[in-house]
Amino acid sequence: MSLRLFDTATREQRDFVPVRAGVASIYVCGATVQGHPHIGHVRSGLNYDVLRRWLSYRGLDVRLVRNVTDIDDKILLKAYESGRPWWEWGATHERAFQWAYDALGCLPASIEPRATGHVPQMVELMQRLIDGGHAYAAGGDVYFAVRSYPEYGELSHQRPDELNQGETEAGGKRDPLDFTLWKGGKPGEPSWPTPWGPGRPGWHLECSAMATFYLGAEFDIHGGGLDLVFPHHENERAQSRSAGDGFARYWLHNNWVTLGGDKMSKSLGNTLSVPAVLKRVRGVELRYYLVAPHYRSAIEYTDAALEESVAAYRRIESLVHRVRERAGAPEVAKVIDARFAEALDDDLGTPAALAAVHAAVREANSALDAGDHPAAVAAAERVRAMTGVLGLDPLDPQWVSADSGQDAAAGALSALVDDLLEQRAAARKARDFATADEVRDRLTAAGVIVEDNPDGSTWTLKGV
Repeated sequence: MSLRLFDTATREQRDFVPVRAGVASIYVCGATVQGHPHIGHVRSGLNYDVLRRWLSYRGLDVRLVRNVTDIDDKILLKAYESGRPWWEWGATHERAFQWAYDALGCLPASIEPRATGHVPQMVELMQRLIDGGHAYAAGGDVYFAVRSYPEYGELSHQRPDELNQGETEAGGKRDPLDFTLWKGGKPGEPSWPTPWGPGRPGWHLECSAMATFYLGAEFDIHGGGLDLVFPHHENERAQSRSAGDGFARYWLHNNWVTLGGDKMSKSLGNTLSVPAVLKRVRGVELRYYLVAPHYRSAIEYTDAALEESVAAYRRIESLVHRVRERAGAPEVAKVIDARFAEALDDDLGTPAALAAVHAAVREANSALDAGDHPAAVAAAERVRAMTGVLGLDPLDPQWVSADSGQDAAAGALSALVDDLLEQRAAARKARDFATADEVRDRLTAAGVIVEDNPDGSTWTLKGV
């Protein structure tokens, strides 16, 4: 296949050649379930969902593993502060993440393994590292000896002596650069038995053990947010390769959603929770907003940018529904536009891919206005095929079902406004601008904002 992906390790685009013919294996670092998800969290899930859909469209059997980190310092701290059991705190927020993924149309992962369910695999990996001279036990803790791996720093393109693991200095460490694989048990904390004493896993160890357990010693793609390159992914790569595993052949990293120029994070207090945003826009509209930029580009959140995305998606949606009402329901085309395919093959270039979608929307609108219904249906079918790959097909059962859940008043309002907009469009076409302006004034007085664009007119409610 012709897909090329930007590999963080080599800093260049590389032809995607899967380890096993006909199969694409992907491991994505999922949620650390310490709190409710914000839109920065789910961006990663959406980006790799688009990759998964594109690989599937290209005919590959995709096996996507997205883990759940359900034991972690932050989880324990937040549970303690809230007076709740750590396992209940984690399960509560794991469900919140799953709800958010579902609400935004993420396909279910092939499996979503929890860290706490894979301690035996972690113990086995640590034993291999100790036997190979790459790890050592000290006072109930187990550490990875960073200097035993000559390639350390090559993923993040940094010199080892200039790095800081961000861990507190422990008395058992032989070198400050070494990182923790296993944390010795402490009073009041959960622990599991190991040959080196009871304790709990370190963050980096978890993903290496789960990735290789489900995908094999060598797999295709490891994905995650840009903030995971160091130390998390650097450490995963070091410990897995030191144990003799080929591990990931391609490393992909999505950029952040920022607010006021800062990475969106709970510690900065600048989060936008998924439920809060979904009170303002629909799930499919938020999905459009998050997948429209290139996955390696930062998204600087603003209300205006979100509103622009909503309007852009509604132009697509409006076209598909217009064609269905006037010319018959468009199916999903079996062949997509070459421009769209070229865009996604170029490191998942979603901006150019959506440009191809909007070009087809304009083509369909023009054909519909000219009375060429067959051409309009054909173009709309291509629109459905392309948006389907992006998880944005307006006639996808998930989005149709979500729309049907709106109350009757909303449905009636939509029908009335659409009818008035059609009257206005007919008046403008007849150059009866007085009537067209009168219709617009009536809508404005009722709190309906009308936006004219090359694809037709869209509307939103004032303040929504």
